[in-house]
Amino acid sequence: MKKRILSFLVLLSGITGFAQNTSYWQQHVDYTMDVTMDVKSYQYTGTQKLVYTNNSPDAIDKVYYHLFFNAFQPGSEMDIRLQTIADPDGRMTENGKSRIASLSPDEIGFLKIATLTQNGKPLEFKEEGTILIVKLAETIPAGGTATFDMTFTGQVPLQIRRAGRNNKEGVALSMAQWYPKLAEYDFEGWHADPYIAREFQGVWGDFDVKLTIDKDYTVGASGYLQNPQEIGHGYEAADSKIKKQKGKTLTWHFKAPNVHDFTWAADPEYVHDTLQVPNGPMLHFLYKDKKEIAENWKKLQPKTAEMMEFYNKNVGEYPYDQYSVIQGGDGGMEYAMLTLITGERKFGSLVGVTAHELAHSWFQHILASNESKHEWMDEGFTTFISTLCENEIMNENKENPLENSYKSYYYLVNSGKEQPQTTHADRYAENMPYSIAAYSKGSIFLSQLGYIIGQDKLMETLHKYYEDFKFKHPIPNDIKRTAEKISNMELDWYLTDWTQTTNTIDYAVKEVASEGEKTKITLERIGQMPMPIDVLVVYEDGTQETFYASLRMMHGEKENPYPNLKRTILPNWAWAYPTYDFTIDKPLSSIKAVVIDPSQLMADVDPENSFWQKN
Repeated sequence: MKKRILSFLVLLSGITGFAQNTSYWQQHVDYTMDVTMDVKSYQYTGTQKLVYTNNSPDAIDKVYYHLFFNAFQPGSEMDIRLQTIADPDGRMTENGKSRIASLSPDEIGFLKIATLTQNGKPLEFKEEGTILIVKLAETIPAGGTATFDMTFTGQVPLQIRRAGRNNKEGVALSMAQWYPKLAEYDFEGWHADPYIAREFQGVWGDFDVKLTIDKDYTVGASGYLQNPQEIGHGYEAADSKIKKQKGKTLTWHFKAPNVHDFTWAADPEYVHDTLQVPNGPMLHFLYKDKKEIAENWKKLQPKTAEMMEFYNKNVGEYPYDQYSVIQGGDGGMEYAMLTLITGERKFGSLVGVTAHELAHSWFQHILASNESKHEWMDEGFTTFISTLCENEIMNENKENPLENSYKSYYYLVNSGKEQPQTTHADRYAENMPYSIAAYSKGSIFLSQLGYIIGQDKLMETLHKYYEDFKFKHPIPNDIKRTAEKISNMELDWYLTDWTQTTNTIDYAVKEVASEGEKTKITLERIGQMPMPIDVLVVYEDGTQETFYASLRMMHGEKENPYPNLKRTILPNWAWAYPTYDFTIDKPLSSIKAVVIDPSQLMADVDPENSFWQKN
């Protein structure tokens, strides 16, 4: 491998703005729920009032609800997929076998609907796995509203994936995907995807939730606690008295405005710490009262405040007044205003998982692309910004912080198992290609975009994208169009080749030859994916200069990424031509090395042919 000659640099700058789109619409939901949890049986009962506003131009005669907990039953789609996929998730297996398959009736998860009405009229409904299909009594016209009243019961499964009871670290309740959740309806239609262990899409709205639970349990949840002086548990105002409640339970009342999910966790051994971010939200930390993890969780708290400030600066302002980091779940998973993470980790790992899950607040819970269809827009962009964040706050000072993303991507290419990023998340043949496509190749989409349009323009694009599309469920074309407007380049080719194909990038220095007192350099495009090309020439006397050939179909040029070096702008390179040559007005004897892409931000699958060095 060639030695890096120029360092990776990200210029953290940005702009703000708002784009009007009069044709855009999205649905709206308002949930009011009252739930009682039995901490001995792990069963709960609930009522749900849902006011649904149909902002679409279509009349709606049916709706769908997600019943996620039904996935945790023997014979479910999640169970069968776990048994048949070549590389099952190790968290969900034991001795190579599906943990779901062996669940007993009192260990499974379920959501059962007892009654459901629309505007007071009983409704016909049918349960199909994790989806409830509801035939409406009255069509909801475009612009109309309907009120659905439901009673339901649930059972919390053993902790297997994301949600559940009694996880491996002893957390009693990790309550994600726990309630009947209305499916998303957008310009593409309904998104009533079965739950097969991938992630989620939701409708924004306001949640008003009351949770009644044993008073010894401390709860962390989406939203803002409305009755802290009745609850205590570290939520009360400083130096204030708690109003003691009679009985063995407490009713926690939370309101969560403008979110597309509501999650909570509870345990009788939680420690609850808080930290106010200057000019930002209140941070809550809930973790088990174990002395062996206490030091790391205390050290995590100021680092989380640094993360929040980093993302506010480099993506955009966090719009809520609180965020909670809660020990629970089975690894790390983002939810509205909180994350569930396993907490018995080394400090670096604890910081890393928190940085990643917190960054999801911007990309999944504020922007909220459809992760079933465009998982790389969330996981990849989150990986990109959280990796840069860790590099800064942990003083890692890596030349290319995203080096591991590139290594993973090259591994995927060489495996022969890559599928296009347009593959539905549930339809990847194996977990490995899904994970690398989503996280690693998704993060490279941004870092490589920086190579194409310039690092300053990349960060401007990220800011503009966030400002224009927060709370709007953006699609891939939206990030591309934002980048085009910022850079004044055409980038459809980039979105197409990188996300919709498995075309690879492979550019080579084919020949460096003498032409009298001049030198002719011939480059070759071997891979099918086109790219603009930066070439660094290093001379025997130690001087350097760069040459830049933009891609013809870009119809634009980036600014010089190396302002301290002389740059020569060459004629553009049309993709259809497999070779390209240019001449340097210096003899071959004066040239020490020729390097394609000294930044190494272009994901060239064969870097060995990307440079020439004098023997």
